[in-house]
Amino acid sequence: MAISVRTDSLSYTYRRRLRTATASIVKLDIVLALLLKAQREGRRLTAREKTLAERAITVSDNDAATALWYMIGGSDGLAAANRLLGLRATEPGPGGAWGSTTTTVTDQIRLLTALTSGHSRIRPANRRYVRGLMADVVPEQAWGVSASADSDFGVALKNGWLPRDAHGGLWTINSVGLVRAHGRTYMIAAISERHPSMRDGITTLEHVTRMVTSALAPSRHDLDV
Repeated sequence: MAISVRTDSLSYTYRRRLRTATASIVKLDIVLALLLKAQREGRRLTAREKTLAERAITVSDNDAATALWYMIGGSDGLAAANRLLGLRATEPGPGGAWGSTTTTVTDQIRLLTALTSGHSRIRPANRRYVRGLMADVVPEQAWGVSASADSDFGVALKNGWLPRDAHGGLWTINSVGLVRAHGRTYMIAAISERHPSMRDGITTLEHVTRMVTSALAPSRHDLDV
């Protein structure tokens, strides 16, 4: 497992070189590539594009992601968008296999930074749009990095899960998002593989996420200053 946690003032990364298949977290990357394409063409998303983007993020619809994948130009289109977004270690899946895209936690933090930074290639209205979709993920898919969130704050996230033939049917479990915890807003990316079940993978990922954010929480002295 690998995890990276960032705030404006601190960061922690464990196993930054681990590469896993993205599974469905790549749908966030695909939607950002779509927005870059629309920006380049000087237009807003069409009604159909917005419907597909919403379904890809909020309910993790695979057919919607496939349609968007071909709209952005497949592997080449995603690679071009990722160069603009500053990703360095994400390799798009071949053909139509978008879920076989591989990535690292550091690249996923760069992707989340594109949703929050004033220096992003993504325009402010489009950043707000995508964060809104991530905040509206259906409850049954709102696990993962959300485990560390304060109960009275919302979470913006995207998860991915996939039993991989390459690993003998063992599960890849990934979660990325923006979380408010311990009085701070965190960008969190967690990727993992080779779990015996989806539930085991989620449990492990959530435990590690809570542990890291708790360790990075400000002390009482920090809060009183």
